[in-house]
Amino acid sequence: MCEDELIPPQADMTEQEWLRAGSATTAGGPPMRTTGRVPQWVNRRTLLGGAMAGAALAVLPSPAQSPASAEPRLGGPGAFPFPEHPDGKGEFAALVTGDAGTGDEAQYAVAAAARDICKAEGIGLAVGLGDNIYENGPESAHDEEFQDKFEKPNSGIDVPWLMVLGNHDCSGLIPGSGGDPSRGDREVAYAATSRRWYMPDRYYSVPLPAADPLVEFFAIDTIPWSSYVAQLDPHYRWDGPYMREQRSWLEGALRASRARWKVVIGHHPYLNNGKHGSAGSYDGFEIGNYTSGVHLQDMYENVVCGRADLILSGHDHTLQILEPTARTGGTRQVVCGASAKTEDGTAHFGHAAAWQNFSDHGFMVLKVSGARLTIDAYTVDVPTRKATLRHRARQTRPVAAAAPAHA
Repeated sequence: MCEDELIPPQADMTEQEWLRAGSATTAGGPPMRTTGRVPQWVNRRTLLGGAMAGAALAVLPSPAQSPASAEPRLGGPGAFPFPEHPDGKGEFAALVTGDAGTGDEAQYAVAAAARDICKAEGIGLAVGLGDNIYENGPESAHDEEFQDKFEKPNSGIDVPWLMVLGNHDCSGLIPGSGGDPSRGDREVAYAATSRRWYMPDRYYSVPLPAADPLVEFFAIDTIPWSSYVAQLDPHYRWDGPYMREQRSWLEGALRASRARWKVVIGHHPYLNNGKHGSAGSYDGFEIGNYTSGVHLQDMYENVVCGRADLILSGHDHTLQILEPTARTGGTRQVVCGASAKTEDGTAHFGHAAAWQNFSDHGFMVLKVSGARLTIDAYTVDVPTRKATLRHRARQTRPVAAAAPAHA
């Protein structure tokens, strides 16, 4: 369902509309809970097709559940180590890819181009923003698709890959529905046998360096909040124990982090100019507890915005570096989901962007030092497997209160 729109997308609120609607509440319902750090807004439309998010298609098996843990675990035998020190430029540099797991020529071409940039930039880390194994996710922790759609394409990019779950990784009966989150446990289990794939749990954090972090990555699982069908397993309901525990963990982890720069990574974006739209109105839906991503929107606005410097997401097969705004509390949304697939070349919404591309394959590089955070956006010519730097965005001031100074 990442490829086909369910219905023509409806317009997201613009920044000014959002600010003007700060006191609006849902007609006939209670106001949305808010911390007050960002203005509150709801004002939803009633759309045909909302029943898709209100009923499940079949009963899925429900294995015994255990809460996800924020405690990192070791990777597979001989796992590539995390960088312990900044590079010669005083930076930690990370490759950012998303929606890559097709095993097709485009994925191999983007990976080859990224490999050249990784060598030139001294990349010590990589990020995979979900939809790691198209179209249905792996069938087991030993599925050969891990080799065909991750290990082989990324051969030579020999660094730890911070991986998060996408809706295709957790398919139920419908590919990409996100209807069976338990399938994601297979990707967690795979981390025990891979040198590259790092996924110690379904959500986790990685501070670099560990002892005195300059940057900390917070990997989250957005799927149960944004599935195309309702979750039947009570553990994964939008208000079930798993999502409550994850939200509580993320809020506490962001608050406790001593890192100067904080980066949240998850498959679904908060704001997005591509065809899937933004959280709270994904694919034109604005009713129900699923599909629209309304509860993910609430989490982003009340837990992440104003605390993290970046939200890195995929889902839309585009490249976007959006501008921090009052709505985001100064947090910048980045969409990087064009590492194997592309979109229709059209911006469907008008959120302020520093740079965006809706037609080319590509990837990004995130670099952080004590002085600045930099995002480099690259497009890739698939036939030649060559990358071209298209845009560079920089910021010098963290969103949250400054951590102790780093050299």
